[in-house]
Formats: sequence, C-alpha cells, structure tokens
Amino acid sequence: MSRTGREKGVPELEPEVFDRAIVAVALTAGPEHRLVYYNEAFHDLFGPRPLGVPVGEAFAEPAAERFLDLLGAVHEDKAPRQVTTPRTTEGTDPGAPGRRHFVYSLSPVVSRHGPGVLTVAIDTTAHIEAAERAEELSEQRHQALQRYEALLSAVSQNVWLMSPDGVITELMGGFEEFTGLPWRPRIDQVWLDAVHPQDRAGLVQTFRDAARGTPSMFVCTFRLRAASGEYRRVQSRAVPVVRGGVTVEWVGTTADIEDQWRNRLRERLLARVATVTAAQDVAQAFGATAAAVVPELTDACAVFLLPAPGLPGPGPGGAPTATRIASTARAGLPDLPPLSDQSYQVGPVVQQVIESRRPRLVTFPSGSPPSGIVPDVSTAWLRTVRATSLTIVPIVIDAAVVAFAVAAACADSPPPGPADLALLGEVLHEVRDPLRQALELQRTRQTALTLQRALLTPTPRVPGAELAAHYQPASKTAEIGGDWYDALLLPDGSVALTIGDIAGHDLEAATSMSQLRSMLRVIAYDQAHSGPPADSLARLDRVADGLGIAPLVTAVHVQLTPRPGGGWHAAWSNAGHPPPLLLPVSGQPRFLRGEGPDLPLCVDPSLPRTTWHEDLRTGDTLLLYTDGLIEVPGTDLTEGMAHLAAHADEAQSDGVTLAALCGRLLAAADSRRDDAAVIGFRPIAQGRVWTGMWR
Repeated sequence: MSRTGREKGVPELEPEVFDRAIVAVALTAGPEHRLVYYNEAFHDLFGPRPLGVPVGEAFAEPAAERFLDLLGAVHEDKAPRQVTTPRTTEGTDPGAPGRRHFVYSLSPVVSRHGPGVLTVAIDTTAHIEAAERAEELSEQRHQALQRYEALLSAVSQNVWLMSPDGVITELMGGFEEFTGLPWRPRIDQVWLDAVHPQDRAGLVQTFRDAARGTPSMFVCTFRLRAASGEYRRVQSRAVPVVRGGVTVEWVGTTADIEDQWRNRLRERLLARVATVTAAQDVAQAFGATAAAVVPELTDACAVFLLPAPGLPGPGPGGAPTATRIASTARAGLPDLPPLSDQSYQVGPVVQQVIESRRPRLVTFPSGSPPSGIVPDVSTAWLRTVRATSLTIVPIVIDAAVVAFAVAAACADSPPPGPADLALLGEVLHEVRDPLRQALELQRTRQTALTLQRALLTPTPRVPGAELAAHYQPASKTAEIGGDWYDALLLPDGSVALTIGDIAGHDLEAATSMSQLRSMLRVIAYDQAHSGPPADSLARLDRVADGLGIAPLVTAVHVQLTPRPGGGWHAAWSNAGHPPPLLLPVSGQPRFLRGEGPDLPLCVDPSLPRTTWHEDLRTGDTLLLYTDGLIEVPGTDLTEGMAHLAAHADEAQSDGVTLAALCGRLLAAADSRRDDAAVIGFRPIAQGRVWTGMWR
C-alpha cells in the first residue's frame, strides 16, 4: 500500500548482503529472468548454476516448471508468492548436493540490474536440524526473516504479524498513509470496521478455513476503506508460523490491487457486451445490459424503456412515462418484482436525467428511497433490501434517450465511488450499438407483422362449406417470416385456397409475400385463362422469376369445386411445400402427397408442374399449413407431421368447429421459433349454419 522503494528514496537492493545468509537466495533480472546472483546457501542447496543466462536454461529440470511459472507471475503483477508445500530437488546434476527438501518465496525487487525477482529458499531437510544447533539455526533464520521483511518494505505492500485471535502485533508499510488511521502497538479486530460491509463475512470465513485443522496459506481479496473515504480492493496473503504443532502467529502481506482489479473488471464487463449483441429481441437485449453490471458494479440494476419518438407516452403535465423492461439483482437478495407492461410516470429526478442526458447519483438513509424514481412496487423492494443509493444513467442512441438504467446499492452498502460510476457509464455507453440493432429489428418486425396481418384477410363465406384460417407469429424470436394464406370465392362458385412460405425473415419477405399473393389472386380469379392449379402456379412462377420478386417460394394451391349431390372435388398443385393433410370423416388422417411435390417457385420456371385430384365428402377436413406447424429443432420433419396428424385427428374426433380445430393446432405450436399459418376447408350439409371464424 506504500509507495515503492525507489519513489521513497530507498536504495536499490544489493544482493551481496545475502552472501553468507543461511537461507538460499537468488536474484533474477528482466522479463527474460536472467540469473544474475545466488549465494553460497543456494549453491549448496541446488548445486552450481550458470550466471547471466535465462533461468529456464539454468534450471532445465522438469521439476522447475512451477518455479518458472511463478517467476513470470511475480514479474507481471508485482505480487510476492510463497510456496509453503515442501519441494524436492533430486540433485542429479554434476556438483549437486543430493536429494534435498525446501520451501521458497518470490518477491519483486529493484537492484542495480533493474527490476527483477528475489528468490529465498529454506532447506527443510530433517537431518540438518540437529538438536545441538537448533538454537543457532533459529537465530540465523530469524535474521533471514528480518532481511526478507526489510526487502518487502521496499515494495508497495504492508507486512504484518497477527496472533491467532486476530490481534495485529507488528505492522510494516504504509498502513497510516493508506487508511488515514494512526498506528497503535496492537490492533484488535476493530480494524474490520474499515472492511466493506459485504466483504467482512467472506474475509473472516476465509481466514477460519485457512486456520482450521492443519493451517494453510490464507489468501483473500476484499475492499478496504482508504483515507479518502473510498473503498479500494486489497489482497492479503499470510502463512501460519507453527511451533510444537501449534500455530503461534501468522505472517502476511497486504497489497493494493485496485488498479489491476479494475482493469481486469473493465475487460470482463466490456466482453459481456457480446451477450447484448447476441440478443434476439429488445427485452432480451436490455436484460443482458442489466446483467452485465451485476454484481461487479452494483447490487441490482433495472432498465426502463421510454416511448419511441412520436408515439404516445407523456403523462399528465407532459412528464414522460417509462416501462421496466428488464431487471436483475445479485444472489442473496430477495426476488425482484415481476416484469409487467404497465408504465409509470417518472418523477423530476429522472426527468432531469433524461433532459440533461447526464447520470445522477441519489443517496439516502438505508431503506428510505425517495418516491418517483422507480415504480412504487420497485420502491417497496428497495426498502426491503435496505438500499442506500440509486444511480440513474441515461441510455442515449442516435442523440435520443431511449431508456435509462437504475443501479442500486443494497444491504447497507455504501454508495458507489467515482471510479465505479465512471465504469458503469462506460459499460452502458458501449451497449449503444447492439441496443440500436435490437430496437431497429423490433421496429422492422412490427412493420412486417403489421403488413402481414393486413394482407391476411378474413375468409369468405362459402355455401356448403366451412372455412377457417389462423396465423401466429413466432413467439421466441425477433424474426417474422413470409408465411401467408389466401381464400378466394370464384365467380363460378368454386373456391381457391393457397398457403405459402417465402424464404427470408424480414420486411422484404413480407413485402414479397404481398406481391405474390396479389398476383396469384388475379391469376386464380381470371378463370378464362387460369386453368388447373398447376397452370396457375406455373404462370405465377414465370412472373415472379422474371420480376425477381423472391429468391425461393413454396406453396400449395388448391381449387375446390362443389359436386352435384354433395361433397367437393379438390384439385391441387404443390410447389415444394409440406403436403396437405386430409382428415376423413371416417378413417385415418393422411397426407396428400401425390408422387411428391414439384420444385419451389423461382427455381426453374421452365419445368412442368402437376395437378393432383381428391374428392372430399361431407364432414371431411382439408388442412393446408406452413412448416412452422411441424418444424421442431432437433427432430425430423416426419415426426412433426405425425404429431400434427395425431393432434388434428384428436380435435376432429372431439367434434370441434373448423375454427377451433385450427386454433388448437396453432396453440400447440406456441413456443416454436418460426411463424405458422393454417387454413382449413370442410364440406358441410346444405342448410347447416356456417360457424367458421377468422383470427
């Protein structure tokens, strides 16, 4: 936490002070980790090693791989490492002293060779701890520890000793400078008051876990209140000092890692913007936006969508209204209120944020949020979680505020600091492009859906027949396809039914659908030139291909003619579409496949097309449908067709109207990813009341 030795005028490390140290000491320099020094104890422990070469050449044995990795880590993040699990050297190199056990530590230093890493290794081989030298060794090791602590005081961290009951008895480094608290000879557990409230329990539990049973290394990252009043992240590392099988104290270091942590956090948060890009609709995009900042930057976040420009929205007095479209909270907090389409009139604080396009931090006593910033149901939730602040951030796209995010500090957490607010604003700024795409896609989808619904006109009343049709847009995607159906009562009393699907899932597909539908209506109505269904589709194919209306179109076109004495005759042609389904009044359902469908439209207009024929009895049901009704990801189309036939046959057996039957089929496909359409025809006895519906 203190400044580096060079900044404080402390001289560079002179490694020769360790020449006669009882612990093994080596010094490497530079990012390539050149071995520039080692003392006699190091020579005795590891044997002769060449100086001036990268340490990877000096320690070529496979067992040294972990040591090399730790050297790179210490040089990179300037944080010391300690390996308290005994390591072993086999001593197979020439001049090596034989098999030895040791532990070691690595610390970043600056010497006359430049920045480097100091390695301190202690020989733990049992036979050197003879009883008659125990006292002497203890003193020598104590001197080595003093030298090591002196070295650590030259880097930006505190070194401390703590008793097993949590009382700090010795402290070196910039404790006063960092915390603004005066140093006392003994610091009891009152120092926990400076730890962030949300980190205290985790810090205590981590220490207890390290101290339980056989004590092990303690490592914990937490937030500590600095002299400025802000919380900064620090990392403490400590090892137990065990004598006679009893832990008598802990020796550790605490380093300020706020800048490193924040840089890594910024990278992680900006990487989460990719999840917003992958969102399929506006609600999912804003949901990913809220999730990107929880829990690292805030305890809870909600996004409120404002009405699009030109659409109704301002409440009484001209105040804007907003709708909560997404919200998320960190684990451990109560469930958020469920989302609803109900909008609320924003208060003066939010209105000021919208008009100024600047974020605003609102602080208040724990559990006492002001009204008007969020809906009443959200305000009640904030009281329950003891919120202490709200940060309102406008989301600006193309110079217009389209939404705003509200981030909450909960559970008595202190308000966010300037760095947190800046990073929160940066993340929400970075999501502008994916949010713009989602909004544009929603507008395009709505336009296409409006066009599509406008063209799906009600089915006509047909004497002697029941006619019904349903259309359902996709429920799990932002896409709209080119599905369409049509039913046309012709001058001679016959009926033309068509169902089709145009490749594409956008406004262009919907526009192409409208053109093809209109052209086929003209062709079918002009009975003097239309001919059988195959001729009608062939004429449509030539025109569509010549005008370049669509890349690929599938369709089934049926002409139904009443038969003398009852029933109807169906003549149909299939251009690459799923086959019609016939539900006989008695018997099993079957698909009218003929010898297979012809090619889709707009592929090769020169190829001939085929007309197939089928007689329908009174009570039979003919269904035309699009693949959205039978297509299930991960399954074969034949499975979907079999399911459709079984479901339709069950509905037919229940005696439901044709409109109800079509509705049930569409309801079964409610969670499909594609839109779906179905149109049905059923001959009825003359004089029966027609009960068809359209939706």
